[in-house]
Parts: sequence; C-alpha cells; structure tokens
Amino acid sequence: MNANYIGTIKAVRGQIVEIDVQSEYTPEISEILTSSDDPSVRLEVYSYNGSTLFCLSLSETNKLHRNISVITTGNPLRIPVGLKTLGRAMNLFGEPEDNKGQIEAETQVPIYSKSPSLNVLQESTEMLETGIKAIDFSCPFLKGGKIGFIGGAGVGKTVLISELIHNITSNSQGVSVFAGIGERVREGQELLESLEESKVLANVTLILGQMGENAAIRFRVANAAAALAEYFRDINKKDVLFFIDNIYRFVQAGNEVATLLGTIPSEQGYQATLQTELGNLEERLVSTINGSITSIQTVYVPADDISDPGVYSLISYLDSSVILSRSVAQLGLYPAIELSQSSSSLLSVPGLIGEDHYNLFPRFQQVLNRYNELSRIAAILGVSELSGQDQVIFSRAKRLMNYLTQPFFVTESQTGRSGVFVKRDQTIGDIGLILDGKLDTVPEEKLLYIGSLKDAGLIQ
Repeated sequence: MNANYIGTIKAVRGQIVEIDVQSEYTPEISEILTSSDDPSVRLEVYSYNGSTLFCLSLSETNKLHRNISVITTGNPLRIPVGLKTLGRAMNLFGEPEDNKGQIEAETQVPIYSKSPSLNVLQESTEMLETGIKAIDFSCPFLKGGKIGFIGGAGVGKTVLISELIHNITSNSQGVSVFAGIGERVREGQELLESLEESKVLANVTLILGQMGENAAIRFRVANAAAALAEYFRDINKKDVLFFIDNIYRFVQAGNEVATLLGTIPSEQGYQATLQTELGNLEERLVSTINGSITSIQTVYVPADDISDPGVYSLISYLDSSVILSRSVAQLGLYPAIELSQSSSSLLSVPGLIGEDHYNLFPRFQQVLNRYNELSRIAAILGVSELSGQDQVIFSRAKRLMNYLTQPFFVTESQTGRSGVFVKRDQTIGDIGLILDGKLDTVPEEKLLYIGSLKDAGLIQ
C-alpha cells in the first residue's frame, strides 16, 4: 500500500468532504490531501472526529465520489512568493490570472504562519500621506497601522482603495499586496487595468478569490495574501502596503464553512470561531524590525447596519476608521466620507500629527457638529431663519465639505476631471483659512472638486 495512503471518501456535503481514515498516520490540520488518480483534487484538513476527517474541498467537488482513495501531500497549501510575483495576478494556488504565463518565483511558502513574537515587533511613529484631503485631515493613517473603509454597497469603497494604491504606491519605495476576497470579477479586471494604466502595477502583487469561487477558497485567500506580505517584510526587508477588498467577505466565507460543518453559531448568528479566525489573520499584519505592513481593508456593512456583530468585530482591530455614507454620496460629494463619524487614533497625539493639525481639528469638529444640528432646522424653515452667527457657521461647514471633495486619478475617464494629489500640510492650511472666514465671500460651489485653494486660484 502507498506510504502516503490516508483512506477513502465516505461523504461529500457541499465543500465539506468526509474521509474515513484507514492508515496509522493522521494528517495535521491544514495539510493538503489529494487523490491518487487525480492530483488536481485538493482537500484541506479542517477538523477530525475519531477516525473521520473533515476536509475543505479547494477544487471542484464534481470530481469526487464515495470510496475514492485519498493520499497526503505532506504539506499545507503553498504559494509562490518574492519579487518575481510583483506585477502579477494569481489565484489561491499561485496560478496566473493575468494571461502573462507562469509565475517563475524561486520560493514557495505555506499560506499559514504564526504572528511574530513580541521581541521583534516595532511600533511606527511615521504618518502615511495619502494625498486625499478628507482622509489626511479627518482620519490620518499611521504607517504600519490598520485602516478600514467601512460602508454599504455602492458608496465607493473599491474606488477609494484603488486611488490609495495609485497614490501611495507611486510615491513609495515599498511594495503592495492586494487580496480580492469575494468581490466581483469585473472589479478585479478593472483594478488590474487601472494599475497598468497608471504604471504602478510593477510594484503590486494581486491574489484574487472572486465571488463565484466556493467558500473554502474565499476563506483562504486572505491567509495566502498575508503569507506574501510577510515574505516581502521578513525576507526582502520591504515596507508593505496590504490591501484587502473585502474583509467582511472573509467573515462571510468562514460563516458559510461553519454552516456546512453543522457547527452551532454564536448568539449573533456568526460562527463561534469568528474572533479566532480574525485574530489569526490580523495579528500577522504587523510591523517588525525587518519592515512594516500597513493594512488597508474595506469593510462591507450589511443593510448599512454598522452595529452588525461581524462588522463590530472587524472595527475593533482598526487604528483608523473611514466611514462611507450613503447620504453623503446622494449629495454628490465624493469621496463619500462621513466626516463627523470617521476617526483615527493619531488625532489625539500632537507629536505625530503636528500642533497645527492637533489644534485645528477640534474647531473643525465643532463646526461640523453645529452644522448637523442646524441642517435639520434649515431643511424645515430655510437657512434665512437661522441667526446671523449660525448662518456663518452653516455656510463655512458647507465650504469645508465641498473643499474635502476631490477628483481621483482612477476615475478620470468616468468623471472627465483630472485627478489631484494634495499635500497634507496644504490641506491643513486651507482648512484653517476656511475656518477663519477667509473664503466667506467665495461661492460654495467654487470649492467643489478642486485640489488645494491655491491650485484652484482661490488664494494667492
């Protein structure tokens, strides 16, 4: 008998395959099994009960039937890594998705690893400039931090993450890894084309597990992308930008797998292992003495309910939360960021963001909060019924919101407006001028979709 022989398949339920173990060797969790007759079969060991193994099928289940002999490969799933993967798009198995031939990487690594030990962790004190005014001012990013774009369907999460890839990658010496989890095939294709057009694809590796893939594959794409990022950080000594679109689909895929396994869900309806699965992934995305991993994740909000337990679990890992709002999008203000709800841990640290930004932000918040109170009155009675002081605050808030709109590089062909990159210092100075009333005589609509005030000719 084959020394790698494990046993035979006794049941197939969706992506869950039950195997009757008939050898003395018991495979480890995450080990890949295959068929002695068809090596394209890939089964990942997920759990076991007595002499029965429960595996996730990472290949088409129509190739499987009862009593097929199963052998072990002796390894977990491995993917190609290293600098030769840059500029390429691949699937979970390291197979090319971009019609550019095989990926000739010299090294392959397992998609799983443990989080780094405490003695090699390193906290960053450097800010990451995005060139997007609303982000750099109201929810700035920390290099090596975790950032989330949180919003429902159709509010611009993927567009925003595409713009960030363009802006940061073109101004950075590091590399980028993009994990597409459960998103539409069209979006993956559009992202690939926009990266190629903007000439930043050479510094990006994409790994895609689209909406049409089975839950087991979608569930593993994030881990595979994390393995790529870790290799760039630890072996190539690079700073890494790690993009996930969409991390909520990772939670959903885990829930689908747990349902197929028949496990009892938690009170909120999600899998009981949700926190463990998220923790195993998120704790790998950290900065060490070798380099940093800055993680930027889009978070889909089902039914626009931000209190959803799955969303809430994800938010707990974030340093900066960018809330995208449907009501702001309906006003035609893009990026559709809810300025009063978005937050960043950096805003309470003057040593990181600078005294000017630190002192200006509370004034900015006060004006926005007062605007939100006044907008209800203005909607019923009209702006003219507000007091003189309130009318000034109301008009300044509208100028601020209009100023924080911005034309994007990745949407130039759709909007007809050329994209702009605005330095953070310029944004802080411009917002200070608006709050001081220096633009009170300028019509509000003049501040829509501009770069800096100086570039728009509104100040000398």
